[in-house]
Amino acid sequence: MDWLEIVLPIAKSIALALIVLLVGLAVIRVITKFVAKGIDRSKMDDTLKPFLTSMAGTILKILLVLTVVQILGVDITSFVAIIAAAGFAIGLAFQGALANFAGGVLLLTLRPIRVGDYVEGGGYSGTVQGIKILYTELVTPDNKVIFVPNASLSNTGLTNYNVKETRRVDFAFGAGYETNADYVIQSLTEIVSKHPLVFQDPAPFVKISEHGESAVVYTVRVWSKSEDYWTVHFDVMEDVKKWFENDELSIPYPQMDVNVSQKQ
Repeated sequence: MDWLEIVLPIAKSIALALIVLLVGLAVIRVITKFVAKGIDRSKMDDTLKPFLTSMAGTILKILLVLTVVQILGVDITSFVAIIAAAGFAIGLAFQGALANFAGGVLLLTLRPIRVGDYVEGGGYSGTVQGIKILYTELVTPDNKVIFVPNASLSNTGLTNYNVKETRRVDFAFGAGYETNADYVIQSLTEIVSKHPLVFQDPAPFVKISEHGESAVVYTVRVWSKSEDYWTVHFDVMEDVKKWFENDELSIPYPQMDVNVSQKQ
């Protein structure tokens, strides 16, 4: 009889804790979906949406664990102290994860990048698909997904190609020394000026930039919208090549003369 009086309350507490845990997890899934839908409908920045959704689920799960522990009869105060001590030890073991978490907070607070921006940092480049708690998802132009730790993005140089609406497109073309320089400058200026996506203000820049070993190098700089950068780049490269062909101009390349002497 004494044995049953001891076991039954413990069994009831364990059963109740399991029920609360299972029901709580189901409720958290429903609440998380509801919160995610509400965040998606809001006018909040797309960069913050996945982060807030994941944070809401994490906080609810922590509260559920504390509730289950309290049902089992464990003192919350001592339990929190144990968690704090364990958290310190775990924090030392997972310094990288904490650094990534801090990096994620910095990225979301300072907001140097946003969802949809094309960025370069941490040795990778791509379009930002989402900033999560520990990592940032980048999609490369060939549709590969790269998971970059937030610490590497927040602690190193970060290039954002979408902050400004306009970008400068730079070219370098080589022409032979025998070709008239004024003619080359005039022709290159006409080629880039005729392109519909190239701005006329500021005007295209075409000047001699180098006297190379086998060619005179002409630097061409034009401005366009950021989203038109690669279109302008490839179109101008193609147009200049066609101009060289139509005018029967040779594109210089390094050459070496070898003299062979024969001894009798």
